[in-house]
Amino acid sequence: MARQEYLLLPANRAFIAFSLTLALVLNILPWGRAMWVPDFLALTLVFWNIHQPRKVGIGIAFLLGLVMDVHEASLLGEHALVYSIVSYGAISLHRRVMFFGPGGQMLHLLPLFLLAQIVAVLVRLALGAPLPGWSVFVPSLSATLLWPLADRILLAPQRRVVELDENRPI
Repeated sequence: MARQEYLLLPANRAFIAFSLTLALVLNILPWGRAMWVPDFLALTLVFWNIHQPRKVGIGIAFLLGLVMDVHEASLLGEHALVYSIVSYGAISLHRRVMFFGPGGQMLHLLPLFLLAQIVAVLVRLALGAPLPGWSVFVPSLSATLLWPLADRILLAPQRRVVELDENRPI
């Protein structure tokens, strides 16, 4: 069976805002102490930084990070720093990542998500928090595993099947 080819329509700013808001709400939900829950906002920011770097940039990541800092009552700027670094990395890699399939994209994004966790741990250690266990990196792995699903869901409104028409060259 041949793989379906798609042309991507321009991304709607309202849909981008909706997806970022939904990711923020998913982050705010009381998941308890479940260590497998990824940072949905970081995942969505990375997605839009890769696919629409001109519409979602480091400034939006910083502002959403401040919102998360206020929500979690953490050090003001901790999430903002992490999201800014992750967004910078995603924007830097956005042309390269697009050439790979889902597996290759996941291999490129795993270090980015791990870097986010490492920066967050370093900030907490600098404030005198105890050294966490290895389980602190599980959300990075779960975010990486969710990447193909996020890619499929967030690109769905933009996909248009290529229709071959002999009368139109495009």
